[in-house]
Amino acid sequence: MAQDDRPLSPHLQVYRPQFTSVLSILHRMTGVALGFGALGLVAWLAALAAGPDAFAVAQGAARSWLGCLVLVGFTWALFYHLCNGIRHLFWDAGMGFELETARLTGYGVVAASFLLTALAWLAGLLGSGGAS
Repeated sequence: MAQDDRPLSPHLQVYRPQFTSVLSILHRMTGVALGFGALGLVAWLAALAAGPDAFAVAQGAARSWLGCLVLVGFTWALFYHLCNGIRHLFWDAGMGFELETARLTGYGVVAASFLLTALAWLAGLLGSGGAS
């Protein structure tokens, strides 16, 4: 059998990802991230149930710079997945398939996810008096 040197279609060298396809991939990735985040929540709850020493370790990890970065990322993933899920509900109802509408709602989902993440963290910081 002869070896064909042609790339499979669509090949990454010639295929330019569309905005909606990038958002779709991101929706799937945030879903996976939320699954791992749920495991982290279970670990935090298990540390709470295990006693004060284990909980202090979990709280220390969550309050480290890396823990805060992970929590902010998890919060953004939650809000992105939520907003894009609402967008998909409209698509399920047959609305928003026009190219301009799909593009604008995509930008709206990204903007809303960042805005909601910032508002949630700002509310959390103000509600705790800014204590860390």
